[in-house]
Amino acid sequence: MILQPVLNVFLLLLLFAPVAAIGVLALVKAPGRDRGLWVMRLVMLVALFTMLLRPGIPGGATQTLATDTDIVLVVDTTASIVAEDWGDGQPRLDGVRADVQSIVDEYPGARFALITFDASADLRLPLTTDTTALISSLDVLRPEVTSQSRGSSIGIANQLLADTLANAAESQPDRSRMVFYFGDGEQTATSTPEPFDASAQYTDGGAVLGYGTAEGGPMRLTTGGVDGASGEYIQYEGANALSTLDEQNLQTIAGQLGIPYQHRTEDAGIALPEAPSTTTNYSESGEVGNVIELYWIAALVIAALLAVELARASMLVARLRHLRAPSAGSSSERSPRGSSSERSETTRTDGGDA
Repeated sequence: MILQPVLNVFLLLLLFAPVAAIGVLALVKAPGRDRGLWVMRLVMLVALFTMLLRPGIPGGATQTLATDTDIVLVVDTTASIVAEDWGDGQPRLDGVRADVQSIVDEYPGARFALITFDASADLRLPLTTDTTALISSLDVLRPEVTSQSRGSSIGIANQLLADTLANAAESQPDRSRMVFYFGDGEQTATSTPEPFDASAQYTDGGAVLGYGTAEGGPMRLTTGGVDGASGEYIQYEGANALSTLDEQNLQTIAGQLGIPYQHRTEDAGIALPEAPSTTTNYSESGEVGNVIELYWIAALVIAALLAVELARASMLVARLRHLRAPSAGSSSERSPRGSSSERSETTRTDGGDA
């Protein structure tokens, strides 16, 4: 038997113990005809407690595909990542999110890490198989605040990427490593972009993905608010500032990492490389045991006992209504007697007066 309680067991005991004590006390003091009712209520309480414990038994099996690969995603979060030249005027960040979802789907079972960079580089999510956390991190991802932007380098994440890959290789050297770089290649810092050469020795595959167009796209002012953006655009010399794609810079990064470059557009599907040779297939992955849930049995018991309670309550309500409503026959029988008595009283009163 396996228990998967929805709350801590001690907390459940703390919640149910007083109610159970009241039920037992009522059972002891109840007259004989009502004891069965309180027994039923205590059984219902026990069934509810059991259901919240979520009992189960080991059983069943599901075949899985495991990818023994660590994938590091490096995402540009400068103001240019929301330039509106993706698809039909959407921000480039929408394309990044869609491509990350495709990567997650392509490499099931892999571990993912998320690095973002603007004026500095940050490890937003360390290596994990929790892809829900990864997608959630991207959903809430916002570019740097425009007023705080001082220019950024497209290679500022080079050291953090190398450290992340080196640590992964040291902890689990038998796993392969892939890198996906997402950006537009626009260098706004006056310095030369830092090289990614140190990461090449740890990289077994991946791609540099470029977003944007040569014509460029306008960028909305980004704030620290909930929505992350205002309705106004960044201005330059009296007009909307445009961010343009620099493919030459992105191709340089791809060459340093030893992975291909790919320009991304909404109307073209992403071309993802095959996972390294450590990817296993279904037969090699074996079977992962599941748990057969049994809480539904307790739920059926509760439903049956509630049905009995409702039926009993309905009968009591119907009985009370029947007792309160006078019958037509009783009313008609009382009227003649009342009339006769009134006539007799009137006769006696008249005789006395005479």
